[in-house]
Amino acid sequence: MTSGDPETTAGNPETTAGDLETTAGDLEITAALGRLDEITRRLRRDCPWDREQDERTIVPHTLEEAYELADAAHRRDDAKLLDELGDVLFQVHFLALLLEERGAGDLAAVAEHASQKLIRRHPHVFGDVEVANAAEVLRNWDTIKSTEAGREPGVFGEVPENLPGPLYARKLQRRAASSGFDFDGVEQPIQSVRDELDELVAAGNDEERFHELGDVLFAAVNVARKLKLDPELALRAAADRFRGHVQAGVDLAASEDRNWNDLASDEQLAYYARARLTEQPRRASDR
Repeated sequence: MTSGDPETTAGNPETTAGDLETTAGDLEITAALGRLDEITRRLRRDCPWDREQDERTIVPHTLEEAYELADAAHRRDDAKLLDELGDVLFQVHFLALLLEERGAGDLAAVAEHASQKLIRRHPHVFGDVEVANAAEVLRNWDTIKSTEAGREPGVFGEVPENLPGPLYARKLQRRAASSGFDFDGVEQPIQSVRDELDELVAAGNDEERFHELGDVLFAAVNVARKLKLDPELALRAAADRFRGHVQAGVDLAASEDRNWNDLASDEQLAYYARARLTEQPRRASDR
């Protein structure tokens, strides 16, 4: 879809992006975005590095910025969040400029496409559809999305295969659930984790263990989905806790003139346990 397509909203064909009310900050936002667009264009023209980039070389940087944004949000660091949002916004401007250079669109087309898509997929806001809760919003979203022109057909149409493993698994599970293939609550998914762990323990060779380990991880992601938790962020948080505990153990050993690398494994474990015992209780907002 381009910005010129006559998209309308289900349930209210008169609603378009242009009908949305403006706010007092519109002029300031427009000026700031215009300034960023000017800077992006000058970098593309005058910076040797920026001139060499295309969408394939810039996207790794886009992904890196997105992960840094997610980390700032998870840490509830507003100053860092503002900074990382700016980096991601620059990536959007830059990639849109590459489209413009090929005559395939521009930033205005990107914004209009997003606006029309949001209007279309929120008929309970911009139309006359009624919903009882957030779950119905998600079901409607998936239904509307599946009927849009140009969409790859099928339950798993347009699921990118290059997503990180936990997010790829969750995306597939969400798509299956939107078709009605899902457990009602979280109890059965938790039991599935137990069952898959038993099968992993019983596996007799590396090939079976590889298979069963994948099933354990997939089942754990399903539990996260049912609990409305992000498996990627949860795993990273666990990794960070492990890193912190080990480093604290290293520091405890050093405070007693012991070198961590020279310790026997049971001694390392003892310092690790002490580090965990001295950890401050987590607030609910930190979990």
